[in-house]
Amino acid sequence: MGFTMSLNLVLLMAMVATNIFSLYHLSSNLQFPKPTSLTHSPIPDHLVLQLRTIRATINHLTRHYPSSDAATTNGGKPSGAAVPQDLLLYSRLSPIASSCHNHIDLLHKYMSYTPFSICPHDSDLQETLILNGCHPLPRRRCFSKTPSKPPPSLPLHPFPIFLPDSSVIWSKYACKSFTCLSEKQPNIGFDLKKQRESLVTFSSELDLPVPQFMQIAKSANSVIRIGIDIGGGTGTFAAVMKELYNVTVLTTTMNINAPYNEAVALRGLVPLHVPLQQRLPVFDGVVDLVRCGRAVNRWIPSVVMEFMLYDVDRVLRGGGYLWLDRFFSRRVDLEKVFGPMIGKLGYRKVKWSVANKTDSSGLKHEEVYLTALLQKPASK
Repeated sequence: MGFTMSLNLVLLMAMVATNIFSLYHLSSNLQFPKPTSLTHSPIPDHLVLQLRTIRATINHLTRHYPSSDAATTNGGKPSGAAVPQDLLLYSRLSPIASSCHNHIDLLHKYMSYTPFSICPHDSDLQETLILNGCHPLPRRRCFSKTPSKPPPSLPLHPFPIFLPDSSVIWSKYACKSFTCLSEKQPNIGFDLKKQRESLVTFSSELDLPVPQFMQIAKSANSVIRIGIDIGGGTGTFAAVMKELYNVTVLTTTMNINAPYNEAVALRGLVPLHVPLQQRLPVFDGVVDLVRCGRAVNRWIPSVVMEFMLYDVDRVLRGGGYLWLDRFFSRRVDLEKVFGPMIGKLGYRKVKWSVANKTDSSGLKHEEVYLTALLQKPASK
């Protein structure tokens, strides 16, 4: 009994001493606060917002899709969908694009798969996420689905007689062959012969045939070796440059209602599966030419267009060329918005041709085409 009372007394004294020491330490910190470092600048507000957005996305998923432990009842039966474990794991390894928080259900669906097995064939879901700014997509630990009967050989020439249909999984597309695409939708780039002719012949002031462009570059003592074709569809521009001049051109393209990336790759060219709003995945000042095809037009928000132009400037070397091929917009927008925007780059105008867009939409909205070839200053 006496021993127990003594032990309790010792414990009480130790607790009192600890509290007194804590109060003393706290009062010392209040009287002598640590000096604030003047060498660390505050984090910019926009970065703080992005970090909060990414964190909010994961928290939102956690609340709406509880973990597998919390999603089960006492009887062990699932009570709701669980957050894909690979999504939570990936979020700790690499940041997820902030725009993904606007499409949480789609992101949840994309990351709902069985690890180390065959990936779901969800190319349409991927396109939707990417086009809505959820890019780059999180990586997945699964095996990509491949065609069941791949062709015995692949084309070696960028303009093959035909593209092998068996190299594509067609389940997501209305057409089930390249022939169907070229016949039923002749203006989307799968008629390779027609596309080639449009790039090497001259029929109006809006045309800039590839041989003419290469002659312009040669006259200016500018070497063309590496290029990027933004919104290049099936890669015909890259194919012409490879066939005629052995120039390497990367093609950015999306699989919107057709297998554009597969078509580019089957021609022995390099497709880049990135949207127009994505930063070009190459280093600064390393390419000789950037061409913007007809996917670059007035439907792109002006702010996105401006960021894209300055990203083009980033990757172009001094003396490199920016080629706008039949960019269309309303005439008033070209004069008041896009023309001044392009002019801010300070590039030399090698070619600047404007003509009316004569289809029904062009006549209704007073639209025009612009074909421009601009040369970046050798130094700034």
